[in-house]
Amino acid sequence: MPEHIFIVDDNREIIELLEDILENEGFRVSSAEDGADALLQLKQGSTPNLILLDIMMPNMSGYELCSQIRREWDVPILFLSAKGKAVDKVVGFEIGADDYITKPFDTEELLARIRAHLRRYERIRKHSEEQDNEVKSSPITVLSFKGLDIHKETYSVYVNQQKVDLSTKEFQLLTFLAENAGIVFTREQIYDRVWGYGYGSLNTVTVHIKNLREKLETERQFIKTQWGTGYVFIGEKV
Repeated sequence: MPEHIFIVDDNREIIELLEDILENEGFRVSSAEDGADALLQLKQGSTPNLILLDIMMPNMSGYELCSQIRREWDVPILFLSAKGKAVDKVVGFEIGADDYITKPFDTEELLARIRAHLRRYERIRKHSEEQDNEVKSSPITVLSFKGLDIHKETYSVYVNQQKVDLSTKEFQLLTFLAENAGIVFTREQIYDRVWGYGYGSLNTVTVHIKNLREKLETERQFIKTQWGTGYVFIGEKV
């Protein structure tokens, strides 16, 4: 089945141009012209293999949409924007984008970056499947802390016995930190151990830590920032 690219841009001409480029390369393409429609399509349909996202859109900016997508879906996001200042790119990476390409763009460069991210995520998916297959033949493992239970085999997390929905990468990040409770890790170390590849932004770690805290830390703190160093899991074992 062709890989699915989802375009979100309020400019119909840009969408049609990208559709022509991508469909000629054998990709399946769908699109949305605003953030609300994009979220609706994501919730109602299958998850795309990659998202091309504009920044300057009415009602909901690409930054806001990217942040919301990152809370629920683990998919490469490439900003494609006319905003080309360094600060715009920094903000994009900080909220979880995988790449940032400025308009007007070079078609061959765009296609090369899309393919690179698709290959990278495919390697990650296969690695996760291999881990899942190993897990199926292993006994059930639960990491239990005061107010927090992590079921490794089912990728389930419970806070005060209430299930909390995490993305795959959020779960993997939490599990890594919990299995190494009390040990301080730098962002570089976390990125290397959890993401396992050297292409991207370390701000991805910051974004995922922030999302984990918002979902887990309603009554007590589990992940502590060690200023100037990194992060440490401080959950109390039971």
